[in-house]
Amino acid sequence: MQEGVIAKWHKKVGDKVKAGDLLLEVATDKATVEYTALDDGYLRKIIIPDGGHAIVNQPIAIFTEKANEDIQHYTPEGTMPSTPTAAPKKPEAKENPKEEKVVMAKTVTHAAFTPEPPLKDYKFAFPSHAQDKKAPASPLAKKLAKEKGLDLSSVKGTGPGGRVVSRDLDLAQPDQVVQFGQREAPRIAPGTFEEVALSPMRKVIAERLQQAKSSIPHIYVHQTIDAEPLFVAREQLKAANLKISINDFIIKASALALKEHPHCNSGFNAASQSIILFKTIDISVAVSVDQGLITPIIRHADYKDLGEISIEIKELAARAKLGKLRPEEYKGGSFTISNMGMYGVTDFCAIINPPQAAILAVGGIEECPRVKNGAVVVGKKMELVLSADHRVIDGADAAKWLKTLQKYLENPALLLF
Repeated sequence: MQEGVIAKWHKKVGDKVKAGDLLLEVATDKATVEYTALDDGYLRKIIIPDGGHAIVNQPIAIFTEKANEDIQHYTPEGTMPSTPTAAPKKPEAKENPKEEKVVMAKTVTHAAFTPEPPLKDYKFAFPSHAQDKKAPASPLAKKLAKEKGLDLSSVKGTGPGGRVVSRDLDLAQPDQVVQFGQREAPRIAPGTFEEVALSPMRKVIAERLQQAKSSIPHIYVHQTIDAEPLFVAREQLKAANLKISINDFIIKASALALKEHPHCNSGFNAASQSIILFKTIDISVAVSVDQGLITPIIRHADYKDLGEISIEIKELAARAKLGKLRPEEYKGGSFTISNMGMYGVTDFCAIINPPQAAILAVGGIEECPRVKNGAVVVGKKMELVLSADHRVIDGADAAKWLKTLQKYLENPALLLF
């Protein structure tokens, strides 16, 4: 954590505070953390108000032991945000430049894309209320409209006095009984926009995903699986009052596939340029929250049964949406699963969550035609896409892992033990 946002002050200036009282809430990049008073005293001044940003160790308020202590000339201690400094002067040229060796660091720059301003002097080309069928029009426009079967009242005239002229007919609707209704004209210019500051979570997501997509050589491996056995197994468990989701099956199956192919349970340390071989299977599960995305972790997923995985992920997801996860519950992990099947998405390619080396993207279950015993029947399929870091995982290794995952998901009885 490098900075946070003061989400809410629970005390006002002048309030007497006791040790243990809730002072404020701080929104970090992953959760909202409550901060309680360490000592008794009085809140005399709030330096960073609700919604304000503060870096780590920056003073955010002044707190005194007595209610009437003089703080007028007090300068708070702590770290203040750095301010841009003037660019250093270029060193003078050496008489013999060969004597000095300069090593230039490699930097990556990203293009700055900015929005276009709203259009000026734009006029809505269509009428915004019911028009008279005898709208003024030039003789040529009337002739062409009659020949082409166009409704003169469906277009706004640009000629003298608002007359419809021949050039306006390109936007005219057909003259027929069934027509589109009228509506109010838009009141704002095309391209109008507003800008919203990134939340701490969204800011970190933007930075990490840009870095991941820019610096990690992604390889994508697709696989279609027969989801009928998986669907049947879930319904059978449901009949026994065991509510297991498709995602629970996928977590368990992924854990077992990683156990069979430990090289895929890996990562890449960019600082030391080395491969990370994780010794435990800790699966991060992408959960959508209001501020963005967070990945609570199922630790030792290969040791847990479907029921335990189901209970744990529901509890973690619920607290994630409330911003109540502890750092150790979302930091780390050896492999990530992102499931968008509940949104009706067929398939997608996910961006790797560094320093992990792979992420599985899961689409929704769809009906499809299948041939059984020589006859075409209705079946079910699911699309899976594995994104892998090609510095760590070769295409063949990714394919083998995905085929093992297919084996478990198409034979879900193997996941019940």
